[in-house]
Amino acid sequence: MADEKELLLSVQDLKKQFGEREILKGISFDVKKGDVVCIIGPSGSGKSTLIRCVNFLEQPTGGVIAYRGQNVLESFKNLALYRTKVGMVFQQFNLFNNMTVLENCMVGQVKVLGKDKDTAHSTAMKYLEHVGMASYINAKPHQLSGGQKQRVAIARALALEPEVLLMDEPTSALDPISTLKIEDLAVELKQNYTIVIVTHNMQQAVRISDKTAFFLLGEVIEFNDTETLFSNPKEKKTEDYITGRFG
Repeated sequence: MADEKELLLSVQDLKKQFGEREILKGISFDVKKGDVVCIIGPSGSGKSTLIRCVNFLEQPTGGVIAYRGQNVLESFKNLALYRTKVGMVFQQFNLFNNMTVLENCMVGQVKVLGKDKDTAHSTAMKYLEHVGMASYINAKPHQLSGGQKQRVAIARALALEPEVLLMDEPTSALDPISTLKIEDLAVELKQNYTIVIVTHNMQQAVRISDKTAFFLLGEVIEFNDTETLFSNPKEKKTEDYITGRFG
């Protein structure tokens, strides 16, 4: 039976070079509404560059990124508006250190979406409660643990009410307990959001995702349902990576 889910994000022949160095070598994949896609692979394979290009934090050298069938660079001259549709959670949190937790979750709503402060406050509180950080609204980032900062970063992204949530190694800087809490939150979020997550943690990919792409040296080696990719990989390089024989 054909997959009838709505196509939200389409990456076509995406390329990225830094000088003479080719980082992304023509990447193509689709993300449909309700998908949770994990991108796995060894360090230095270009995973973070890929997801930063999808959010246009890095300018692609070539290719097309389409959101709901529209070329982003043609349809969203204001990239800040596109980023409210395709939100981003960073590895290092990227919170504003001079702002409180509440202010961090309100500023984008006011500056980018043009919401009034009362509406932004209400929305921020909704998502801070959702991630378990409502009691920390007056804290500054330096007063929080790594896991708490990441929860605030997720609430900030959700407050813009995106359709797609990009997560770049969201647990790599966290201790094991905080990692499990963020994974629990991601499992909960997948009920209502379309998520693309970059991770080097294969157990995390298995637990969270529906589909997984194995990424190596700027190329997608294999893209399949997560269960199939891990239990019966088609490509030798994928099998070697999963079984620890890679390299």
